[in-house]
Amino acid sequence: MRLSLGLLISHGRVARRMGLGPQSRINMLRNILTGLVRHERIETTWARADEVRFYAEKLVDYAKKGDTDEKAMKMEKDLVPKLFKVLAPRFENQSHGYTGMARLPNRQNLDRAKMAVLEYKGNPFPPLYPVKRKNELTLINQLLKGYREDRAQQLAGKR
Repeated sequence: MRLSLGLLISHGRVARRMGLGPQSRINMLRNILTGLVRHERIETTWARADEVRFYAEKLVDYAKKGDTDEKAMKMEKDLVPKLFKVLAPRFENQSHGYTGMARLPNRQNLDRAKMAVLEYKGNPFPPLYPVKRKNELTLINQLLKGYREDRAQQLAGKR
C-alpha cells in the first residue's frame, strides 16, 4: 500500500468528514444515535457506526449519572424515559463497553461501502454471531481431559 503525504498529516482534523459540512455531520450523527437508542440496533456504514459508537457510550454514561444531567435531557422527549429507565439500569454495573459492532458484507450498489451493525449489548434481538457450543466429545477435548486427569494424579502422587 502506498502512503501519501495527506494520510500522514492531519492538519488539525480530528473527526471524519461526513456530509456537506459540520452541521450536516452533527445532524447525521444525531439521527443515527437517536435511531440506536430507539431501536437498540442499527445498520449503517462502518465509518458512521464507528463515529457514533463514542457518542452512544457517552450518552449511557450521562444517563447513569442521573435524571438531572442536561446533556442526556437534550434527547427527543420520547427517548428520555427509555434512556433512564431501560439503558441506564442495564449497564449500571459496567463502566464501559456498552455497544457492540459487527461487520457486514459491503453494499452491492455502486459505492460498495463497508457496512456494519451497531447495537447496545443486552438488547432483545437474537445475537449477531451464533453462540459457540462446547462439545466434550471431540477428540481434542477428550485428549485434554485425559491429560488433565493424568497430570492431577501425578501431582497427587508427588505429595
